[in-house]
Amino acid sequence: MRRRTFLSGALVAACSRRDQKAPTPPAPPTPAPVTTPRDATVLGPRGEVELREWDMGDGMRAAVLVPTWAPPDVKFPVLVALHGRGEAMKGPALGAMGWPKDYALVRAYGRMCAPPLVDADFEGFVDDARKRAINDDLGKTPFGGLVVACPYLPDLELRKPEAIAPYARFIVDTLLPRVRRETPALTTAAATGIDGVSLGGAVALRAGLTHPEAFGAVGSLQAAIGEDQTEELTALARAARAKNPTLALRLLTSDKDYFKAAIHATSRAWKDAGVRHDMRLVPGPHDYPFNRGPGAIEMLYWHDRRLSHS
Repeated sequence: MRRRTFLSGALVAACSRRDQKAPTPPAPPTPAPVTTPRDATVLGPRGEVELREWDMGDGMRAAVLVPTWAPPDVKFPVLVALHGRGEAMKGPALGAMGWPKDYALVRAYGRMCAPPLVDADFEGFVDDARKRAINDDLGKTPFGGLVVACPYLPDLELRKPEAIAPYARFIVDTLLPRVRRETPALTTAAATGIDGVSLGGAVALRAGLTHPEAFGAVGSLQAAIGEDQTEELTALARAARAKNPTLALRLLTSDKDYFKAAIHATSRAWKDAGVRHDMRLVPGPHDYPFNRGPGAIEMLYWHDRRLSHS
């Protein structure tokens, strides 16, 4: 069964501080309730999305954002977005709502469709050069839209690949096929991306790099990785690129991110190994305001530009 809610791009998510430390990010306080969204009409204004809440069986849940403005024959790329450890501790029903509500992804989605973006869209964590570059690019090529699937992510043991492998198979074998059956989703690997923040960033890297045939883009935000994992992640990235030479890769951290040193070390190792990737350092803490601001915007923007829209 599933529940549907129509959400406006004007949705504002109010969240409290999120505190996560290496090697396993701790659970943050529960964020404050979000505002109640207004209903949108079918084929509503560009930037509005329908929120579908899915029971995936075996105690798993997923929230899926589906654009409402396009005619039935228009298809969109798919982005799998994984939340952080705070939402993992809430359980499947609330945890799956991490990106849509707690991280204000619906608001970011709406703003991407109605540039120019302003400082408030980044929660104040942006420099003028980056803001101008994104706005200039959106002015030339508007945000095309994505179907965003946000599955619940359990609090997996990040240093045990055997703990992450079944979840990666759930994404590839269960979640993505349903997204493609029940939403206006493109079905190719080139039109499919995976990303996540903190715990979700580490799992997104592992899932994407071990299943490169299933994705066209693999990204991470403030991934909860250690410097001692650099060699392993480099080997995975090299193997993934060998299987899928066109696979786009991105690492993103922030100036106050707990995992900044490890992410920079991984980027250097990838560069030395000849693994092409995007590396970006942005302002912001390892906290909810980052997720609601540069986290959400940079994730949507990068995948919209890297994934195939046909």
